[in-house]
Amino acid sequence: MATKTSRIVDQRGNPIQYEVLEREISAGGLTGIRQVWHPSVTGNLTPPRLASILRAAAEGDARDYLTLAEEMEEKDLHYASVLSTRRLALAGLPVRVDSYSDDPADVKLADEIRELVAAPWFYDARFDLTDALGKGYSVCEIVWDRSSKPWRPVRLPHRDPRFFQYDRATGQELRLLDEEDAANGIEMAPYKFVVHRPRIRTGLPIRGGLARLAAVGYMCKAWSWKDWMAFADIFGMPMRVGTYGPNATAAEIRKLMSAVANLGSDAAAVLPDGTKITFEQAPNTSGAADFFEKLANWWDKQISKGMIGQTMTSDDGASLSQAQVHNDVRLDILDADARAESSTWNRDFVRPYVDLNYGHGRYPQLVVVVPQPEDTKALVEAIERLVPLGLEVEQSVIRDRLNLPEPASGKDVKLLRAPVQQPTPPAPPALNRAENREQPRDREDQLLELLASRADPVVGEWVEQIEALVQRAVSLEEIRDGLIELLPDMPADRFGQVMQRALAIAGVAGMGDAADESNG
Repeated sequence: MATKTSRIVDQRGNPIQYEVLEREISAGGLTGIRQVWHPSVTGNLTPPRLASILRAAAEGDARDYLTLAEEMEEKDLHYASVLSTRRLALAGLPVRVDSYSDDPADVKLADEIRELVAAPWFYDARFDLTDALGKGYSVCEIVWDRSSKPWRPVRLPHRDPRFFQYDRATGQELRLLDEEDAANGIEMAPYKFVVHRPRIRTGLPIRGGLARLAAVGYMCKAWSWKDWMAFADIFGMPMRVGTYGPNATAAEIRKLMSAVANLGSDAAAVLPDGTKITFEQAPNTSGAADFFEKLANWWDKQISKGMIGQTMTSDDGASLSQAQVHNDVRLDILDADARAESSTWNRDFVRPYVDLNYGHGRYPQLVVVVPQPEDTKALVEAIERLVPLGLEVEQSVIRDRLNLPEPASGKDVKLLRAPVQQPTPPAPPALNRAENREQPRDREDQLLELLASRADPVVGEWVEQIEALVQRAVSLEEIRDGLIELLPDMPADRFGQVMQRALAIAGVAGMGDAADESNG
């Protein structure tokens, strides 16, 4: 029976095949072209063998390269650690869904996508897609439920990358291996797969995986580790030498040889009379042992630089502050990974859902969010200083910046609140003149009060004239010329009389203070 196709087409113009949507079409098995078991390729890996694997992958046959990438994660602890750090950093980022607009229909569609994103299988698929960081691409098959409207994805099983291959003509189109075309594979069904290809480098996608970058380091470190263990086996223990007399029989010699060979583990031996075992001190080889360790560490650091952009948190972090500066994964790398993942989900997940249920139109946007580091101390200090000066800030904005939820409501909810400020006590009532006379005042206060009462009217007239001049002037030169003209009219003689009286009073006050001190 022919497969029923739809008038709906994908972004490449291919029609949708209805029956294909709800069944698995790329699963593997024990036999056939998509087998789940693959022979190892890392045993006795040599430079010619590695070059052959990488060259075949670039020419379209990536099966051995993908197996190598998988085994590198299993056999190299450092490579597995740094790759896992980058994968988990990306998979752990929060996801936000933005509606196309504030129209109720667009908001409803965004809510449907949010419901799918909240499903447990969605996180599993997100983590599976990060496998593309090492291998260059990762594929999840979408299994749709068409039993009711809207049609919904119900599973996103991950598929072995060795079930796919790039076309040999361009190296850009990923095709599904199938008996229908065992050499070239078949075209992948529209709206059926989520294919993630991170933009790690420009060029052929199969050459962009981090495993290709780290393969040489993996091979060289495996060699240095093997030589290091052989070195430790030879020079790590003293040489055991057995000697036997001239009359020793063949059976006694065999027994002595067995005792010498097993003495390292048994630590005990029974020997015939006339035979002995001596321990020869191993030569000083500390420099050679350090060489193997330094070589392995050097390769680890190169892998860290290539995988997560730094070595501080993975190899030689010296302090917490230094590690915080370098981050677990550099923020620019994490941001690029998040953008690439967002593009993949919008192209292969959000758009198919909208097109199949509502037709081409207004697509929500799924965004993988990279939280930026926030100096909360500086933010709080700025708010504390600026709000009293008149700055108005929404509480919701500050809560989002500080990652604080809205407070719950209810009488049993205990909330931290600002301390209650005590009301400012009212100012004491002003004393009347009779009470003022009863308050003793010193001579300086009386002098200042007398000077102010006499000088204020004079100075006030000056201020009024100068203020009027400044208000009607249009330039600094006009103010200067006006002050020169006003100077003869200002009653300076009256101010001089006030100052003369003040000085006289001050002199009398001074003599009074001197008399008081002498009378003591």
